[in-house]
Amino acid sequence: MRAGARLLSTCREVGLSLSTWRRWNGQAEDRRPTAVRPVPANKLTAEEEHQIVAVCNEPEYASLPPAQIVPCLADKGIYLASESTFYRVLRRDG
Repeated sequence: MRAGARLLSTCREVGLSLSTWRRWNGQAEDRRPTAVRPVPANKLTAEEEHQIVAVCNEPEYASLPPAQIVPCLADKGIYLASESTFYRVLRRDG
């Protein structure tokens, strides 16, 4: 096709329907469950996640939701993670 062949005639030649080619061509990401995906560069380490859980279990913050814990820590000049990350880690940790 790079040499100037028409899409429809090329698909017919290789025995592929035009709709299948378009579906394959439109998929930028491999959506198979077994596909190997790279680890995000900004993923929290296990130590950082442990720190979040430890802070949330401190008596000072134990009764507060992450929506209040994160601003309290920010007032003290401490940033561990975003509020949504706190929720995600706590949900996963149980």
